[in-house]
Parts: sequence; C-alpha cells; structure tokens
Amino acid sequence: MHLQGKHIAILLEKLYEDPEFWYPYYRFQEAGARVSVVAPAVGEYLSKHGFPATADLAAGEARAEQFDAVIIPGGYSPDHMRRSPEMVNFVREAHRLGKIIAAICHGPWMLASIGALKKRKATAFYSIKDDLVNAGAEYVDEAVVRDGNIITSRVPSDLPFFCRAIIQALGGADSGSS
Repeated sequence: MHLQGKHIAILLEKLYEDPEFWYPYYRFQEAGARVSVVAPAVGEYLSKHGFPATADLAAGEARAEQFDAVIIPGGYSPDHMRRSPEMVNFVREAHRLGKIIAAICHGPWMLASIGALKKRKATAFYSIKDDLVNAGAEYVDEAVVRDGNIITSRVPSDLPFFCRAIIQALGGADSGSS
C-alpha cells in the first residue's frame, strides 16, 4: 500500500461531522497507514447525528513526533477541541515539527488557535471565513488548499480531494480512485 509505515492522528471530540471523521479514518487504513484517534480523553464521543466513535489515545499522552500527519474533522467538534489545552498543544507541536496538518469544515478553527494561518492560503466552511481572515489567512474558496504543511477543505463533498492531497503530501501516489 502507498502509506505503509505512516502514522496518522485523527482528532475527535463530541459533535464531530460523521463523514469528515469516518471517510479519512477508513481511507487511510485502506492506504496502509496506522491510524490513531486522539481526543481529550480515551473513550467514546458522539457525532452530530449521534453516531459513536472511540478515541484510543488521550491528547495529553500523544506525542507529535510519533505522527506523520494530523487530521482535524469538522462539525462542532473543533470548537470543543480547542477548549482542551492538551489538544491545542498536540496540534501546535505537530505544526512546529512540520507535520502535515489537515483540517476540513470547521477544523481550521484549531489552526487559528495555534497561530498556523498567518500569511497562509486556506479554506474552510464559509461561516468561519472571517475567523480565518482574522487569524491572518488568505481565504480561498476551493475544494482543497495546500500551503506548505497545511491542507484545508470546506465540506464533506470535498473529502476525495482532501484525502488525495493528504496522501500526496505524505509521499503516497494516489490514482484518484477511492
């Protein structure tokens, strides 16, 4: 597989957007990556639609140097994620180390919280455009935007482009098929 040996963290908190968590979760496993689910605490979290997902690693125990990429799903979960100093510190450290940080929908809120958007191009769900701009980003309304180690997307229908960009950033080849 094309991501064999890669370790990816997918962040989790309550009220996550179902496809923005599950699509990458299974897509990167399919590509051969090891996927860990990182949340404020180990345990179960419910999506916006009541579907449970389980975190297997607490943010306070997660070490950014052990991961190749961090994925931040949207929904209302990023607003809860950034209330956790451990979650914010984990993403901040991954960014400092130059890891791939990929955020979709409301996920870029975490990027704003760690100061990663200054002088960067980024996209997100349109309702947080002002937040990105106020954090120093140049907002671009495109399915996926990559600026260095930062990858952003807008909505669930952008997931194929989002995941493909992450795979390419990690050095994997992606034929464009799911």
